[in-house]
Amino acid sequence: MQAGISLGSNLGDRLGNIRQAALLLKERAVSITVSSDVFETEPWGHKDQPSFLNACLLTDTEESPHNLLFKIQSIENELGRIPRFRWGPREIDIDILFMDGLTINDKDLVLPHPEMHRRAFVLVPLSQVAPQWVHPLLGQDIGELAAQVPKIAIVRITNL
Repeated sequence: MQAGISLGSNLGDRLGNIRQAALLLKERAVSITVSSDVFETEPWGHKDQPSFLNACLLTDTEESPHNLLFKIQSIENELGRIPRFRWGPREIDIDILFMDGLTINDKDLVLPHPEMHRRAFVLVPLSQVAPQWVHPLLGQDIGELAAQVPKIAIVRITNL
């Protein structure tokens, strides 16, 4: 199954956190087929915090969506993510954006990610790895969605 995954960090070694998360995904049998560049972005939601580094991955996995979520949460814990307030600072944030064309809406997981179409910091890197993916609920591809979000400061930093 193909999955889009976003990575973000704004505390500690931001680039190291993102790169380590990608390595740990590979170690846990999530095959990364394409990775975006890493972008520095201003905070979203709560503005009084450091800037984020963000990237996206396109992966192949045989995991169910809930098993993949469990692996992701264990990686976040391993990398020292401390629960704070919503949209606050974090050592690492890993989100499943989509898995093929699945739609899931339960207490543990919502797919596609319910906010992805509103976030330039997701759509810009995602457009590098999955430009033709069509949002199953909105019927628009990543490029169309990216054109609709407000432009914020997004600066390419490096390769993942």
